[in-house]
Amino acid sequence: MEQKWQEQMDRLERRRKKIAEAGGEDRIARQHSAGKLTARERMEALFDDGTFVETDQMILSRAMDFGMDKKKKPGDGVVTGYGCIHGRTAFAASQDFTVSGGSLGEAQAEKICRAMEKALDMKVPFISINDSGGARIEEGIDSLAGYAKIFRMNTLCSGVIPQISVILGPCAGGACYSPAITDYIFMTQKNAQMYITGPAVVKSVTGEVISSADLGGASVHSSLSGVAHFVYEDDLSCLNGVRRLLGYLPQNNEEKPMTVPGREKDECVKLPDIVPVDSRRPYDVRRVIEAFADEGSFFEVQAAFARNLVVGFARLSGETIGIVANQSSYMAGSLEIDASDKGARFIRFCDCFNIPILTLVDVPAFLPGSQQEHGGIIRHGAKMLFAYCEATVPKVGLIMRKAYGGAYIAMNSKGTGADVVYAWPIAQIAVMGAAGAVSIIGRRAIEQAEDPTAKKEELLDEYNHKFMNPYIAAEHGYVDEVITPEETRSRIAGAFRMLRTKKRGLPAKKHGNIPL
Repeated sequence: MEQKWQEQMDRLERRRKKIAEAGGEDRIARQHSAGKLTARERMEALFDDGTFVETDQMILSRAMDFGMDKKKKPGDGVVTGYGCIHGRTAFAASQDFTVSGGSLGEAQAEKICRAMEKALDMKVPFISINDSGGARIEEGIDSLAGYAKIFRMNTLCSGVIPQISVILGPCAGGACYSPAITDYIFMTQKNAQMYITGPAVVKSVTGEVISSADLGGASVHSSLSGVAHFVYEDDLSCLNGVRRLLGYLPQNNEEKPMTVPGREKDECVKLPDIVPVDSRRPYDVRRVIEAFADEGSFFEVQAAFARNLVVGFARLSGETIGIVANQSSYMAGSLEIDASDKGARFIRFCDCFNIPILTLVDVPAFLPGSQQEHGGIIRHGAKMLFAYCEATVPKVGLIMRKAYGGAYIAMNSKGTGADVVYAWPIAQIAVMGAAGAVSIIGRRAIEQAEDPTAKKEELLDEYNHKFMNPYIAAEHGYVDEVITPEETRSRIAGAFRMLRTKKRGLPAKKHGNIPL
């Protein structure tokens, strides 16, 4: 090899070594001591073995002020690239906390946007791994403009390709809004933090001493705010969770999810033992799902938030479906503000990405009370109605027990566009429960009766016999078929098979105006 060639090869090798060193051995050691992987280790864990290809390795910041000319590192604090997940291409960006605290400047934002543009061009998922001190103060307005460009790209990608945010360290201030625009947020229990204003700012305003975890840790965002969808113990398990989720999703809005061979399961014979006939007795609806879904396939979303509504993905004969189910063991399965938001968001995601929706109904009402009314239950509940009415994917419903009033309508009723609705023989489909109905329509008869108590019981028996069953709804076409619990899997699977070729559009418009 000629000497000049060797000189250039040596020069390239020195640059590559500098890139690999990132922030240096000491900072990498600190990252590991905090229980965190480095940016490149995270990429290797996310993608199939040996498939990750890094892009834009040598990009440098152009900033010169405040000593930035001496702090520059190749890559500018973020690793971007592509690889395969379950054999399918995806793009990702992983912030490098060992380089300037992973802070975002103009060049880092440019790298992230380039990766997002490629993902959009290729119509493949994009994963953003966040571990950053926030906007790079030394770059001023350029760093803020960088966030704005990322937010715009998030919005353009929304509904076209799946976008997943993984919070494995701090994500503060304006940086939080990119994850908030994406489809799903994963957080680690120990190290992940998300907040708009830090603990110091909160303390200065309120005088209250508050920690980062209490303000914006994974426990807060998974159970209280509803910002996070999944929480895992550490980086590796969290990234494996991302891989699992992507196994249920298509690459883009023009494809359908892949079929994954698995072990089919039909334990519907157990359903009468799981679901009590007495509508006042609770049960865990996840046991119902596990009785008919492919073995081990149910993957719950936002499990700790709005627990009165269970949502998640499962498989039937290897094919992905989305499930929305009332959870009678929490708040009797009633719908309230948080459950409405949770359900509507999940329904719209499924509709974006061609995932059929199964709705399991056991709902007594929208939760009453001044707190709900003043909090905007009308506006929030309308989101569920809007989402179901707007969704054009196959929609199948099963009314298990209670289906009362407006909450019945909001849970994928025939009137809101359900394709197929089944009901068990114990289903009760009515404006309200028997006691409430009789107290209104039978009030005068009860008051005028010689024995009001006996008259009330007589009217209750009459109302229960005539109306608290699925047969009037079936006679009027609001229920397609009354089925036994043992027939649940076969009927649901058959309905989705029939609906595979469903094509239904919406009236021509720019977009609807969901009551946000």
